[in-house]
Amino acid sequence: MTTLLPPPHRSSTRSSGSSARSSAQVSHDLATRRPLVLLATGGGVLAAAATLLVCLATGVAGWYLTDGGSHGAPRDGLRVGALSWLMGHGSGVRVDGVLVTAVPLGITVLCAWAVWRTGLRVGASVSGHGPDADGIADGQHDLVVPLSATLFATGYVATAVATATVAATTTTAPSTPRVVLWSLLLCLFVAVPAIAVGSGRAAIWTAYLPVTVRAAAHVARRVVVLWLLVALAAFVVALVVDFSTAANVMGQLGGGGGAVALVVVLGLVLLPNAVLFSGSYLLGPGFTIGTGTLVAPSGVVLGALPSFPVLAALPDDGPAPGWAGWLVLLPPLVAFAAAAWSQWVWPTAFYVEGAVRGLAGGIGAGVLFGLAARLSGGAVGPGRMRDVAPYAFDALLHAVTAFGIGGLLGGLVVTWWQRRTMPVEVELEQ
Repeated sequence: MTTLLPPPHRSSTRSSGSSARSSAQVSHDLATRRPLVLLATGGGVLAAAATLLVCLATGVAGWYLTDGGSHGAPRDGLRVGALSWLMGHGSGVRVDGVLVTAVPLGITVLCAWAVWRTGLRVGASVSGHGPDADGIADGQHDLVVPLSATLFATGYVATAVATATVAATTTTAPSTPRVVLWSLLLCLFVAVPAIAVGSGRAAIWTAYLPVTVRAAAHVARRVVVLWLLVALAAFVVALVVDFSTAANVMGQLGGGGGAVALVVVLGLVLLPNAVLFSGSYLLGPGFTIGTGTLVAPSGVVLGALPSFPVLAALPDDGPAPGWAGWLVLLPPLVAFAAAAWSQWVWPTAFYVEGAVRGLAGGIGAGVLFGLAARLSGGAVGPGRMRDVAPYAFDALLHAVTAFGIGGLLGGLVVTWWQRRTMPVEVELEQ
């Protein structure tokens, strides 16, 4: 915000104080009015290259750890790292003729973090371009964010296309159009907000939104974060309970410490996928871990599974235990807690206002989780393993219903409590 404030009035008096202020103003201008085209485009390239280099280094390390580098060459490790980075952008890849479409969301999350951090820096560096805060409030055209985001996306997509062109082979065949689409979506939903926040424009624009909209968005964010934490806790507990099975599978892999390290890295890369699978299970619909299988609180039907330690977290095959039916209460309780928490930050004394905030936030959170669950699955191998995914549409319906009801009740209950305990202190924002 401060970078958008109009510059202070400069006195014509050539005093030492005036010189100091002038020097500070020059420094400020240099820091916030850097070349927009060069900086935004370079920011996109940098955001893509930073995570790509991490994947390339991990690929080379994995190539060496598997057999001490006795087979193949470093370029093989580099290609595996590049293909992993492309898979994090939805490219898919063929392995021995089998199409693998599942997205390792750990890489996607890492890329999103890099885009966010770089976008903030780009926004701060170009915030001095365009009109100041008063000019924006008066309705002057401000193209700093759209132009910066477009150039940022251009640099990011160009890097992704170049990587796909160099790393692709006739046998692996990653999908370049899908990489471009995912890169554009990443820039749209991460880079644009980051540049807007870094440049101070977001604070100005959101100030004109109704309090109800901002409060509902706050509820949705709280619900999503809290639900993901609950799903993560459930996954960790399930893995710890059957840790002996995971250790046994790890021991059967062979290859020494290098193979163990690679399996651990792969598990961390797939951790966001596992959390979304866990969240879908807790919601009720569950997920499939192969064609004809079902993992849900209503029952578990499994077949032959690949040797992967993370799969030790799966429940035993057969009817569900009696306590599994109580899991249906978790989603509305989480939404209730998140809506109540948010209501203390955005208090209101109107029942309708509290209900709308909680209901809209819960529904929004349900939609977000359903979309995320849709991205977490895909084909991971031949035969039955072509269908490994949550039942995303059913999870969306359950999440919208459960989170909406929980958010509605949370908003109403806290509004009732605040009307009783703080009838005077509660500030009603219109």
